[in-house]
Amino acid sequence: MTHIAHSYQISRTFLSPLIFLANLQLEMLFSDAKLLLQKDHQHCEQLLLLLRLEGNCALLSMSSILKALEYHPNSVGSLSQCFQSVGQTLPSTLLMPSTTWVFYLSDEIFASHTPILVTIDARSTTILTIELAADRSAETWKAQCEALAKHQFVSLGMASDRGLGLVAGYQAAGDMAWWVADYFHACQDLFALLYQLERKAYAAMNTEYDAARTFAHAKSEANLHKRLQQYETAHDACEQAITLYDQLDVLLHLLREAFHVCSPHGTLRPQENVRSELLRLFDMIGALDCTAIPLILKPIGKHIDDLFVPFQHVEAIAAALRAVVPHDAVDFLVLAWHPNH
Repeated sequence: MTHIAHSYQISRTFLSPLIFLANLQLEMLFSDAKLLLQKDHQHCEQLLLLLRLEGNCALLSMSSILKALEYHPNSVGSLSQCFQSVGQTLPSTLLMPSTTWVFYLSDEIFASHTPILVTIDARSTTILTIELAADRSAETWKAQCEALAKHQFVSLGMASDRGLGLVAGYQAAGDMAWWVADYFHACQDLFALLYQLERKAYAAMNTEYDAARTFAHAKSEANLHKRLQQYETAHDACEQAITLYDQLDVLLHLLREAFHVCSPHGTLRPQENVRSELLRLFDMIGALDCTAIPLILKPIGKHIDDLFVPFQHVEAIAAALRAVVPHDAVDFLVLAWHPNH
């Protein structure tokens, strides 16, 4: 391929689909009759999709499987081109036969610095729409939300990060649209910091081990005294690093639990209790001896009220249910819902 591309001054990307089509025609004309591709091309396509979508096979693994089964073409480049062709025939948005109520989870991913706008259903994790976009503006997101509405989807609300275009576009597409701050995006910097502190703790442990070995090999009294001081310094630094990691680890575990709608006993947690608990946890996290934490907590503090929106909604639903359903029945309903969420 490289030789042909250089000879004809063309790119390998342009050459790949040509080789795929050429190999396909050659297989159909000259392959042994026992090869399954020549007998049933549709069967091969179904196998490829099953391996990719159900088996989660990588292209390299699929190529090995096809070679073992004597399917042709079986190169990685041919498989890539095949899936690109299939993908281009699919619509970017699902079309439902009737009105479907969903809760959106929306985000932006990137391919070669080009944004791809994705919206999925929170309950089933089905991709409702995915499309390559020119930008991430409010107008672009609004158009995607309106396209979902035309395809029979009605939004119960949306959770996302604080992307300006994303939030503004969603709210512009629907009056009084219910938006929820994504807890993952809101707190991901704290959990990223935890991993950094873990690495620092392990590094401090290795430094302490090295200092202990160096001390063990010291001979003279002066060298023993010097190495002992180095070990004590390394030991103190190690203790501080481990303690800081452990403290943040415990607090983030409690923070994760604080976002649960129900208590461990399966009862709804009042909004005010959640607010009090979260504020107390953020205060405790802020009190840790780490210079990076105040910078991380500052944007969270500016939008702290957004974290309680789901609990407001749950309280409203519970109040509406208790107006028409016996209170004991609502409590049993919450208890039954709790283990599955």
